Amino acid sequence: MLLAVDTGNTQTHIGIFRRESLVAQWRTSTEPGRTADELALIFQQFLALVGLSFSREVTGVVLGSVVPAQTTALREMVARYFHFEPVVVEAGIRTGLPVKTDHPREVGADRIVNAVAALDLVAPPLIVVDFGTATTFDAVGERGDYLGGAIAPGLEISADALFRVAAQIQKVELVVPDDVIGRSTVEAVRSGVLLGAAAMVDGMIERMSKALGGHVSVLATGGLAPTVLPACNSTIRHEPELTLMGLRLIYERNAGPV
Repeated sequence: MLLAVDTGNTQTHIGIFRRESLVAQWRTSTEPGRTADELALIFQQFLALVGLSFSREVTGVVLGSVVPAQTTALREMVARYFHFEPVVVEAGIRTGLPVKTDHPREVGADRIVNAVAALDLVAPPLIVVDFGTATTFDAVGERGDYLGGAIAPGLEISADALFRVAAQIQKVELVVPDDVIGRSTVEAVRSGVLLGAAAMVDGMIERMSKALGGHVSVLATGGLAPTVLPACNSTIRHEPELTLMGLRLIYERNAGPV
């Protein structure tokens, strides 16, 4: 079985595959100071929840991480507890995705992985929107080349900044308001933060679609996607497991079938 680990700045998304089937998945907070032993304990407990053995049933591990300290700890964990090397999404790995940016090594592993998975699902050109710590937009051209994208503050970052610096605005639950015109401070904040984020997504999709030729597929993933997508007007296909799917594909392109 394949253990796939997507380590983001805020959360780590973990999945276990049996061949092409995602058997189970979990999310945990990303703590850069966690040691290899702590990570092993966390993974062992997750796998035990679905009756799987940490030491006997995992035959491959693939890592995609944007947190260098955790990348190091995860490599150490795999070597110590599984006694083989993981496939790590980094420079030199075979992805099957030509990267046509000015500085390909600067592109985050998660963005490459998402594009690989998206190309397995729909024909290019396409856009991937990832709602995480940042909201990222990634563009794949009609020839299947990764062209680049855009990075904006994520929903929670934007909201937390507002609550922190505006003394008279209290923290509120971010749900879609009844009306774009808020008739209370709570509703006004919900409108500005949530509907504002949705409008930004719609606007970026419109602009990037034009740059790609006007007819594109749009896919979305990330932990905050269910919060923002209901407020968007664009046609967006929600793929919650997109990053894990991409990690599996990259593993197979480098180490063979799961």
